[in-house]
Amino acid sequence: MISYWEQKNFLTYDLIIVGSGFTGLSAAIHFQKKYPKAKVLVLEKEIFPTGASTKNAGFACFGSLTEILDDFWTMTQEEVLQLVKKRYKGLQDIKKQFGEKALGYKHQHGFELLEEDSLQALDQMDYLNKLLKKTFKKDVFSLVKKPQKLGFSEKVKAVVENQFEGELDPAKYLNCLWDMASRLGVKILTGVSVVEIEKDTGIVLAENVGKSRTFEFKGEKIGVCTNAFTKKLWPESEIKPGRGLILLSKPLEEKIPWKGAFHMDKGYVYFRQIDGRLLIGGARNKDFEKENTTEFVVNPLIKNHLETLAREVIFPGKNLEWEMEWTGIMAFGSKKIPLIQGIGDKTAAAVRLGGMGVAIGWQVGKDLSKLLSDR
Repeated sequence: MISYWEQKNFLTYDLIIVGSGFTGLSAAIHFQKKYPKAKVLVLEKEIFPTGASTKNAGFACFGSLTEILDDFWTMTQEEVLQLVKKRYKGLQDIKKQFGEKALGYKHQHGFELLEEDSLQALDQMDYLNKLLKKTFKKDVFSLVKKPQKLGFSEKVKAVVENQFEGELDPAKYLNCLWDMASRLGVKILTGVSVVEIEKDTGIVLAENVGKSRTFEFKGEKIGVCTNAFTKKLWPESEIKPGRGLILLSKPLEEKIPWKGAFHMDKGYVYFRQIDGRLLIGGARNKDFEKENTTEFVVNPLIKNHLETLAREVIFPGKNLEWEMEWTGIMAFGSKKIPLIQGIGDKTAAAVRLGGMGVAIGWQVGKDLSKLLSDR
């Protein structure tokens, strides 16, 4: 049962955002800034964001050398360059908005390990640097002169450095968004699972965690920011989920001889050091079919692959002990360009961030807010 007071104060809003990750909170914040007197509500089915916002590896990146080159096979040159620019600008914007200290940001550069079968990418490095110079003014990619000092195995034939990338703490980033949303008056309700949206009327049907109570919210505008979980609310979308596994080692006894955000295998594998530990993740390309899921379970094939890389390539001959493992669910599609579009008279979606929510969530949220404002 709903009381008169609850019905009067808690169910009707100017804007309802479904999904409390980076994109959803950013959309709510930008809308509330533009309309200070508006009633804005964010609904989240879990305690923390469900997808990957606080389950990612904390890379403040926009694409490794081989990853960007690989994107040219599925997108036009202009699309790729604009996407890289959008990601880089997004990172600059959140640093300017919240400050590097608040984000836990470290500008320790990005790196990519190249094995024998990837060395041909070096032939395209100068050309790609030339294409990117309009955005970055300087060369983005360069060769590390003495990669053997980093302690990787002999399988690593070259290391490419990206001087414009860094690392951050994704939970600190979320804290920044929570704090700003709270100051502006945005309301966030967790433990509320949206089961249906009437896209033309603004009716949002939701249920509590135990599914014992159903609620009917009403919004003048609705924003769908559920990323990998979007098909439940928008079945016609072409969203494909992509699960990412992350392993975290126990503290290492020896000092790690490198720092920065590292990639391998067209960006599918990534690793960095955290508090004297190795964090390694990704490799969904080793089992695309099974990783195209919204289930939070560990794929043993991928786990074994990551452990092998850690033991044979990153720290050759060293058996690491693992302390934690978790998965995050990202969203992909035919292209990596974010999908921001109206899907009803009162509803619009901002999804398909391509595993780059840290870099583009703030801007995508802003774009959604503008789209909803103009409708």
